[in-house]
Amino acid sequence: MHPGTPITLPVLRASLAATALAATAHIAPAGTWLPGLRRTFLPALTGLGDPDHVALTFDDGPDPRSTPHFLDALDGLDTRATFFVMGERLAEHPELGRDIVRRGHELAVHGWTHSRPWLPAPGRDLREVSGAAEEVRRISGVRPRWYRPPYGILTGGRWAAALRCGLRPVLWSAWGKDWTADATPKGVLETVRGQLYGVGDTILLHDADLSGSDRWRPALAMLPELVGGLRASGLTVGPLADHGLVPHAGARKAPGPSERPGPAADTADAAPA
Repeated sequence: MHPGTPITLPVLRASLAATALAATAHIAPAGTWLPGLRRTFLPALTGLGDPDHVALTFDDGPDPRSTPHFLDALDGLDTRATFFVMGERLAEHPELGRDIVRRGHELAVHGWTHSRPWLPAPGRDLREVSGAAEEVRRISGVRPRWYRPPYGILTGGRWAAALRCGLRPVLWSAWGKDWTADATPKGVLETVRGQLYGVGDTILLHDADLSGSDRWRPALAMLPELVGGLRASGLTVGPLADHGLVPHAGARKAPGPSERPGPAADTADAAPA
């Protein structure tokens, strides 16, 4: 269309329809954040695995102020877990990431920053996911298998980026809401227990806080009682790697360096959880 050409009503309608379609394609998959919808229609995305196994997962680290406490607690419980890490934090604390792996835990991808995804930005999504995946590979020595988006909001762009990187998106079936200001060990434990299916659950907790100082302490304090109770019920607690989920089979060649975030990359600012 040349400058000065009047925009007709059909053209305007078509343009608005195309915009609405693009926005819907981007944000509609984010409805998977809703627990009821996810449990009913997408049990695999919920992380439901082997009936006698519970996957224990942690988000938002690694953080040198808090993650070591969780590692020590898990050592004491003889329990392994999956840590969904942010690439930005892993790059800042590589030795802590290596310590997670040395202690027998699994690293997975939580993105590069904890960004909000409302505006479509496929290039940004790919840089965030692929950059974090490459950082996990660099630290752990193996390619990651799992992806959990920040806030659990799996937009179309994030979903496509995960598939491009050969990652399987996995959310959760139970969480403790341990990031809230009024969280207590008892409250976090009761919240998790109240959401458990009892067969093949994936539990989400946080080993770092983005929403306030020391928000991780309630989850840490209730961890022994949570794991002990699950074991008393005859369940095995461990990482997603032992959960009976099949990693995504459509792995593609990893994106090149220009598609990965770094100091000069155009990535969104981190936001509190």
